[in-house]
Amino acid sequence: MISTAHSPRLAARFGQNTFVIRSETPLAEDQMRRAAPSIFAEGKHGSRSERYTYIPTIDVLRGLRHEGFEPFMVAQSKSRIEGKTEFTKHMIRMRHAGQVNTRPEANEIILINSHDGASSYQMLAGVFRFVCCNGLVVGDVTNDIRIPHKGNIQDEVIEGAFRVLDDFEVVDASTDSMKALPLQREEQQAFATAALALRYGERGEGEPPAPVTAEQLIEARRPEDFGNSLWTTFQRVQENALRGGQPGRGAKGRRLHTRPVASIDRSVSLNRALWVLAEEMRKLKA
Repeated sequence: MISTAHSPRLAARFGQNTFVIRSETPLAEDQMRRAAPSIFAEGKHGSRSERYTYIPTIDVLRGLRHEGFEPFMVAQSKSRIEGKTEFTKHMIRMRHAGQVNTRPEANEIILINSHDGASSYQMLAGVFRFVCCNGLVVGDVTNDIRIPHKGNIQDEVIEGAFRVLDDFEVVDASTDSMKALPLQREEQQAFATAALALRYGERGEGEPPAPVTAEQLIEARRPEDFGNSLWTTFQRVQENALRGGQPGRGAKGRRLHTRPVASIDRSVSLNRALWVLAEEMRKLKA
């Protein structure tokens, strides 16, 4: 994996069925094509009917680039069906050139699309934290844009991107409130316990425990993550839950290291659930 100050991280696995490429500078199209060829699909998959409107992701991306948005990360799911990988679900995280880089985070618009019927065209709000390359997905405080593959939709796509951009003032306010809110150790553990259930499911009587503990989810991976605020707690838990790599034990007591969250869908849904959890705690403590 290439990982220098000016080079993208090429074709790194999210998990078994997903590849991702990230960069500190806007990605060129040839770089994106290596990890996410479905972005460049020239039509819909043969399984789709005539009523299915093909939304060309690359045309949307080029249109958004013309409006000042640049891609910094792309990901794509694979498929076991021969010939379908070029049409599968993909995700792009974009930032607008008008953003002033005075914060340790950057607001992002997340695009999700497919050409095989696996998803509608979606736009979500996100936050990227530079120190750990954490890509959060905002939940609860912004409006999602979902555009079905039907009819004439190009204008909706561009308009939707600016609607998400308009929501970032609310995102910044929520983030600043979390940074200013201290948590007691017991509150941090409560947050991590709820996150553990989101990540591994509720554990009933007689079921094996989760492979790691709530205490492990609030462990810091770097000095910048130390702190007792809701924001730093949220960041530690989010990274440990999604990125994996922590030592634990399986159902039969075997030693293991936790796996990263593999799929685009699971990553987005878990990210959003953790954001909502942090928002609810912020409201309780306010």
